[in-house]
Amino acid sequence: MVKEDSEEETRVVLTKPFSLEGGSDVYQAPNLVRRILSLFGNVRPGSDLNGFQLPPIFNLPKSHLQCYGESVYSVDKDLLRECNNARNPVDRFIAVIGWSISACARPGVFGLAPYNSVLGETHHVSRGSLNVLLEQVSHHPPVSGLHATDETENIEIIWCQYPIPKFYGTKVEAEVCGKRELKLLNHGETYVMNSPNLLIRLLPPGLDWVGKVKVQCQETGLEAELIYSTNSFLGRRGAHSIKGRIYQSSSCNTLYEVNGYWNSIVTVKDINDGKETAIYNAKEAISVLKTPIVKDPQGILASESAVVWSMVSESILNKDWEKARQAKKAIEEKQRELVRQRNSRGENWVPKHFNLSYSKEAGWDCLPTQKWVSPAPIIVPF
Repeated sequence: MVKEDSEEETRVVLTKPFSLEGGSDVYQAPNLVRRILSLFGNVRPGSDLNGFQLPPIFNLPKSHLQCYGESVYSVDKDLLRECNNARNPVDRFIAVIGWSISACARPGVFGLAPYNSVLGETHHVSRGSLNVLLEQVSHHPPVSGLHATDETENIEIIWCQYPIPKFYGTKVEAEVCGKRELKLLNHGETYVMNSPNLLIRLLPPGLDWVGKVKVQCQETGLEAELIYSTNSFLGRRGAHSIKGRIYQSSSCNTLYEVNGYWNSIVTVKDINDGKETAIYNAKEAISVLKTPIVKDPQGILASESAVVWSMVSESILNKDWEKARQAKKAIEEKQRELVRQRNSRGENWVPKHFNLSYSKEAGWDCLPTQKWVSPAPIIVPF
């Protein structure tokens, strides 16, 4: 945890990112499963949970926006550089598959959820020459925009993400909607991909990613289909598994088979010669991750996630649940008051860092207003 206490509005609380080791240092409520089931006692199966409010005892000391950002900047191995430096289009595509897996390789802590980010909340962090900026561009529905650039490597990432969590009796499944783009500008290649769904099983308790992910590069004609799956009724595949293929879109001919587990090793097998190569190693990529630190306290915005939620996070870390409840309630009331003020003036919210759009065919999309993301006041130490 990092704090700047000279003034209330500049207090910053940063916590350890999700990693391969999970969240063993995060408080777990007693009788956790029973408490969680009691929360859903009056929720009908199939209900959308986006408006569902959790008491702080079930919150992680960070917001959804911070969790999205961590999936890009909290890595122990520079997978983006590997994507950029691979020698040919096929090797670059394979490296991008490995990077995309790393972005979905830490679903969190069972029984604990991040805060629902407030409208206009931002998160700005740098790791080396990679600068990452996120903004909560909509609250209903909850849409988050992410823009990351590396001027040294000439790489750009643009995400627009909005989860739709639904309750199904013994599980919650969050469909993670939105488009993810990774641009390797030196090579003129753009890789477009989606996200798997987050599955939270209540009985038996557990977290996993499930569903189909498609990765496409129009410039090279390469595509991949990945299936994330968990324990089936017959237990044939096991939890955390990934299976899929890489193929030429023009012919649909399979070039490589993909197989493994996102929490350990994922390999590709060359169809022509049978050679297998590891493309992702979770232990190398997301273990022993370091907590971000404040480099420039004066540069931190009041909208920064670690500022907005600082009092709530500090109270959760201190297990002062009443103080956490009051601090969280104050944030929610402030947001409602801001909505009332905008409505009374006939104003619509306009994001600061993204242009937000919607269409029936493509859903929500958010494009950054700036070409490059500036270095952040919060950094991830090497």
